[in-house]
Amino acid sequence: MNRVVDAMEGAIREGVFPGAVLLVSKDSDVLFHQAFGLADLSTRESVTMETLFDLASLTKPLATTMAVLDLVQQGVLRVDQVLGAILPGVAGTDKAGITVDDLLRHRSGLPAYHPYYTSLVRFPLAERQDRLRRLIINEPLVHESGKVELYSDLGFILLAWVTEILSNSRLDRHVADKIYGPLGLDRLGFREVGTPLEKGVAATENCPWRNRVLKGEVHDDNAWSVGGIEGHAGLFGTAFQVWVLLKEILDGVSGNETRVIDGALIRRFAARDPGFERGAGFDTPSGTHSSSGRFFSTASLGHLGFTGTSFWMDPRSSIIVVLLTNRVHPVRSNEKIRKFRPVIHDLVMKRVL
Repeated sequence: MNRVVDAMEGAIREGVFPGAVLLVSKDSDVLFHQAFGLADLSTRESVTMETLFDLASLTKPLATTMAVLDLVQQGVLRVDQVLGAILPGVAGTDKAGITVDDLLRHRSGLPAYHPYYTSLVRFPLAERQDRLRRLIINEPLVHESGKVELYSDLGFILLAWVTEILSNSRLDRHVADKIYGPLGLDRLGFREVGTPLEKGVAATENCPWRNRVLKGEVHDDNAWSVGGIEGHAGLFGTAFQVWVLLKEILDGVSGNETRVIDGALIRRFAARDPGFERGAGFDTPSGTHSSSGRFFSTASLGHLGFTGTSFWMDPRSSIIVVLLTNRVHPVRSNEKIRKFRPVIHDLVMKRVL
């Protein structure tokens, strides 16, 4: 793995990110797990293998999708159910016929993003999440639901609302009780805004509107504005604990024994519909220029996070790669990781395939 180490160290010298943890496994064996660089440029705190990273959109597959899987497994939710039958105030709107599956597979017709936080922060915190949900319900669709794949934060905000209503539990508590706790994952979870800072958390952006370097509070603007717990962002974790959860998912996809979610159900979520690229809650390698590089098979599942986090796992080779970085520290405009991701994945796969 010398070339992998050289590439990671070179990325830090070239400013791709200040710090990172890279974990690689094959079958059930962790082959590589190493920390690089700095968690905080101002304090010069080093990244360790126990550093907590803001996982950003990895929240979608690793929290919200897990909560949906749990509810489907319990028999209290079907993915073909429509929002008009679940969410209050949605019946009679153009969102009423959107299915849970449409949301999971980014085919709801909702826009990708909207900066709701700019208006939400003017209201008391206790009102903001309900206001956010109502704003999304009133947001005009940009496509007919079920027809076009358009990656959307808004859809996963609605999914979190679905899970909250049907579980009678907030998203963070639901996944902690039903998924993370049974798997022994005490370093994977949400950090509510205002939670006292603990040691070993990677810093993210020097935020121009929050007027500070963010550390231990979610970077995503909309998630932060409602308190840090949302369906599209808010999850924090270490590389190893992310890997433990991914191993559970990969076991299910591969037909091996699982501990918390039935493998057949995981396989249903992992499957792509003809003519579409995404599974339910998971991305797959794009046809060209995928962040996974050239060697992950078309059966692979993965996801990227805006803060510089990612995972890819391949059921055909039983390989998992977790790359957690703080590339938005100190500025979100640093996009050098786009070119780096496929390079590091290719180097890893050449070594372990």
